[in-house]
Amino acid sequence: MPSKTNKAIFLDRDGVIIREHGDYTWLLEDVKMNDGIGEQLAKLQQKGYKLIVISNQGGIGKGLYTTKEADYIHFHISRILSLSGVVIDEYYYCPHHPNSGKCICRKPDSQLLEKALGRFELNAAECYFIGDTDRDMEAGIKAGVKPLRVEPNENLARVVDGILSGGL
Repeated sequence: MPSKTNKAIFLDRDGVIIREHGDYTWLLEDVKMNDGIGEQLAKLQQKGYKLIVISNQGGIGKGLYTTKEADYIHFHISRILSLSGVVIDEYYYCPHHPNSGKCICRKPDSQLLEKALGRFELNAAECYFIGDTDRDMEAGIKAGVKPLRVEPNENLARVVDGILSGGL
């Protein structure tokens, strides 16, 4: 079990943990883990980082799928990651779509990150947000955590090594 900590890695879901395929992901057959994700997240967890997913799930707001279906995808992702000894501490997601109105939980706003920072008593200065879009970077900056940009579907070895070596 990971030790108690006040530091975390926030992770976008689509494009960072699972493959970004250009459309909403809510069907199990569309969930493809990115190369090396289990190994890389295990390294972070072994160094005492909590792992927290922060994701926009606008397909819920569009009526394409339900929160129950999103939760099941998260359960499925957690099951796969558990094979590498990885435990996701929490999934936070915004179910709103911008076409249905403005909300403060949708990235690039930072409410979901702030909620996790408070709930887990995290020190924002010791946290990173790994994402693959400008909105991920903006949300991290607003919440006071260090944003790290990756390419969609990139193996996280480069950024994980940078975090663990203190080079990022």
